[in-house]
Amino acid sequence: MRVRVDLGGRGYDVVVAGGARHELAAAIAATGARRAAIVTTPAITAQPWFDLDPGVEHEVVVVPDGEAAKSLGVVESVAESLARMALSRRDVVVSVGGGATTDLGGFVAAVYARGVAAIHVPTSLVAQVDAAIGGKTGVDLAAGKNLVGAFHQPSMVLCDTETLATLPPREWRSGWGEVAKCWLLQGLRADALAGATLEERTLNAVRLKADLVARDEREGGPRALLNYGHTLGHALEALALARDPDELRHGEAVAIGLAYAVRLARRLGRVDDDVVDDTDAVLATLDLPTALPAGMDGDELLTFMARDKKATHDLTFVLPGADGFETVHDVPATAVIATLGEMTSGR
Repeated sequence: MRVRVDLGGRGYDVVVAGGARHELAAAIAATGARRAAIVTTPAITAQPWFDLDPGVEHEVVVVPDGEAAKSLGVVESVAESLARMALSRRDVVVSVGGGATTDLGGFVAAVYARGVAAIHVPTSLVAQVDAAIGGKTGVDLAAGKNLVGAFHQPSMVLCDTETLATLPPREWRSGWGEVAKCWLLQGLRADALAGATLEERTLNAVRLKADLVARDEREGGPRALLNYGHTLGHALEALALARDPDELRHGEAVAIGLAYAVRLARRLGRVDDDVVDDTDAVLATLDLPTALPAGMDGDELLTFMARDKKATHDLTFVLPGADGFETVHDVPATAVIATLGEMTSGR
């Protein structure tokens, strides 16, 4: 199953299949690279399926698991490793792991030697349906997620569904948050979601993202709709990370952000109760959270949302409305805070 991200001469395939990782040697050969750096984590190298054959001279560069990899310090460390192995501009960086690893590896590929080829082998559901596709790369700052980054399209994305078998339950939920977002953006209902297979859910998300990226690579228009649920979601992630790195997964934060965004849209008169109920039904089908974590401060969340990189010095949200989804600027802070209170009270 191949989905094309159609960017003309820079287009590439997203392969969704059991055993897709075994296409790595062919993917590297297509770039012309003679040497590869495989960026991955200790948890990934310990998996029984970590049997990659790049087909060229290579080294494995190990980075921290999870969000801890997404720092400028790790970027510097990886770049130093690439320099020591004499990786050239004609070679390739291969990212093998979850969304944090593909974000980091893609960013290193974008900036090392002013840009080298990248191939992603996403091994988590959230990376396969979202993070590894579309060319967004980046790392975090204390001020927020992904505030340092670049657009750098990969040469190929190999989504091997066999790697998902070893995912713990919370990592599945992290991916389901992005699947739910895509389902809602297309106006699909919970009953259809309940009857869909893993492959159908994954392909639906991949096809939507590939289509929006092809139409709007740099997020100047319709691609921004993929930020649905992410304005609050990223704020929740940033605050939760400071409290406990294991408190909240990306997809869990996005799910809460989706529940929040539709309620904010209702408060602004853009949708009615039926749309809120439909959203809640989709999230419930995937056993995703909809309530704010205990102890989250509304003023702190407001501060993080206001500095979100998608905003333009105002409070900006992707919201549903009578004519579909759109990016809404200058949302009143009073409505944002009042809706946070609504989420806290469980309404």
